[in-house]
Amino acid sequence: MKMKSILLTLSFALSLIACAPKDSDIQKEITAKLADNPEVQVTVQDGVATISGICKDGAFKKEIEASIKEVKGVKSVMNNCQIVQPEETAAAAVIITTDSVLDKAVSDVVKSYNGVSATVVGGVVTLSGEIKRSQLQPLIQKIQELKPQKVDNKLTIK
Repeated sequence: MKMKSILLTLSFALSLIACAPKDSDIQKEITAKLADNPEVQVTVQDGVATISGICKDGAFKKEIEASIKEVKGVKSVMNNCQIVQPEETAAAAVIITTDSVLDKAVSDVVKSYNGVSATVVGGVVTLSGEIKRSQLQPLIQKIQELKPQKVDNKLTIK
């Protein structure tokens, strides 16, 4: 009688093992689930699903993992999916005006400020002379709008 119960228990355990999904079947189901996400790959070994590839963000990574955990036969999930860092945008190009064009534009601006003179050498505007404090900021702003490489302020404030 003992032998019969041992054999019965053994045959029941074997039938349960035989009914468990095979790694290849689990793999097929996961691959079908991820058909819309070719950037993510999953391998299955002994019921352990390992995710690799590229995920666009953390939420997507968690979503993929949760989706795979739902597949029958998956015992655990190792999520090795890498999150893509956003690309940095290039800084806007600064247009530097040539000396002759810049010199003329600076002269046009400076002529309305009595006692102020300016020179342009190598894209650098050098301001000299005297100016009222209230006029300094508008002058500097107008000169900066001309996009010189640098403004060298040697003005004396009255």
